[in-house]
Amino acid sequence: MNDSVLVLSGLDPCGGAGISADIETINQFGLNALPIVTTMTVQNTCSVTQIEPVDSDLIARQFHHLQADIDFNVVKIGLTCSSEQIKNIANLVQGKTIVLDPIIKAGTQDVLLQEKAIDALKQDLLPWVKILTPNVAELHALSGEKDEQKAIEKLSCEWVLVTTTDVSDAVIEHRLYHKAQLVKSYTYDKLSGVYHGSGCTLASSIAALITQGLSMQDVCQRALDYTYQTLLNAKSIGKMQLHPNRKNYHELY
Repeated sequence: MNDSVLVLSGLDPCGGAGISADIETINQFGLNALPIVTTMTVQNTCSVTQIEPVDSDLIARQFHHLQADIDFNVVKIGLTCSSEQIKNIANLVQGKTIVLDPIIKAGTQDVLLQEKAIDALKQDLLPWVKILTPNVAELHALSGEKDEQKAIEKLSCEWVLVTTTDVSDAVIEHRLYHKAQLVKSYTYDKLSGVYHGSGCTLASSIAALITQGLSMQDVCQRALDYTYQTLLNAKSIGKMQLHPNRKNYHELY
């Protein structure tokens, strides 16, 4: 089993989301995270006020230098913020097993990805993605379709796990599609808190579990269960969003 996962994501200074969340999650599954920062941000638990892309050439040099030394096959991609950067990353990761969390808005509803970059995500990166983990708003933004089935059919990903927290009230139903066919649903009671980094936690735990050779249905079940536990035990460090508590649950999953 390969015990390293490459992570390409943004830096969240308050540590709830982004590459900090990815590292914490992947470490909890006993794996090594290989982090490459794509985006610098000015944010806290209340808002995002600025984002700055990391130079694409620097990202490429980091990627190639890591690959010359460390074997890895699974890549988790989170926040990207320019079409140039997305195209560069797509060229780098072709042939890898890619888990993409298509971050378009922050949990505070601050817009992080502009239309031109969304187009690059659809055209250049999605065809190489093994599993996509959009919420309902992200699915609509990527597909241009309001109907979920039509939206899935327009995407070029083999697997899509639609998370529905953003549109659910009392009960959340997440839905897993394989080649645009619904294969499994997962239901959870909706929690009352507002969380910072739950999507990062889910996608990173999927990336970690994929390395174990499990079926995608089992990977998603265990990743969703793990993420739910981190939210049940979430903690407050600031004035608004809660941080998932990612520690001490890996032995269960």
